[in-house]
Amino acid sequence: MQVQKSFAQHDTGTLFLVPTPIGNLDDMTVRAIDTLRSVDLIAAEDTRHTGQLLSHFDIETRQISFHEHNTQQRIPELLEKLRAGTNIAQVSDAGMPSISDPGTELVAAATQAGIPVVPLPGPNAGLTALIASGLAPQPFTFYGFLPRKVTEQAATLTNWVHHPTTLIFYEAPHRLGKTLTTMAQVFGDERQAVVARELTKKFEEFNRGTLGELQAVAANPRGEYVILIAPGDGQLPVSAPQATGTVTEQVQAAIDGGLAPNAAIKQVAKRLGRTRQSVYNEFHDIH
Repeated sequence: MQVQKSFAQHDTGTLFLVPTPIGNLDDMTVRAIDTLRSVDLIAAEDTRHTGQLLSHFDIETRQISFHEHNTQQRIPELLEKLRAGTNIAQVSDAGMPSISDPGTELVAAATQAGIPVVPLPGPNAGLTALIASGLAPQPFTFYGFLPRKVTEQAATLTNWVHHPTTLIFYEAPHRLGKTLTTMAQVFGDERQAVVARELTKKFEEFNRGTLGELQAVAANPRGEYVILIAPGDGQLPVSAPQATGTVTEQVQAAIDGGLAPNAAIKQVAKRLGRTRQSVYNEFHDIH
């Protein structure tokens, strides 16, 4: 068992996870601003985007890029700095680090190395949409972005048809139409849902109705979307695959159920709270 003491009791640096506004800059907290000013380095998903935020709040802290394409290169470098006493703040372009954004692997590496990780509370699009949706706010299940291929989307959504919680998904505007169509096919046209867009911004909008009615929302998609699906009846279909067995068996079961190998690996990794790379290595017997 690992117990994390106060970061003040460590000789290393501290990794701060700092949420940033999802639209309205006034949602930046005083603590978040103070943290970004006081740390030695900011690991940003997009330094140009974060640079605009820093400029708005007169923050001059140096940045380094940290995104999904340079994760493996950056983590050893950032760990070395943390071990040497450097305090680092990690931010994504909007919202909470690690939630459909970079951060998960860095947090895992830092905790494994005994480096304190301090999370700051702040903006999150999924929860912001949930509390104003009119659907049952709890229990809920956050999924995030679905696979891009329609067949993989349908296979994934089928697993959630009867799930007795409100479901939360993210989607980009250019994929909204196909995703809503697939959802209507899988969940049924009469399933209650909510499509929220541009949260906290000038043109914030909530569309509530059945999945059949909400197809119209995709006619002129603009901005970032959160899709919420009303809870199911809680009954699992007899043919539903069970999440049991070894990692390899679970991935193979997902593939047998219609998912592509990469999608199956991603699904099992999410379910087990592991990285995709570790599940990939175990499935392909890479040591």
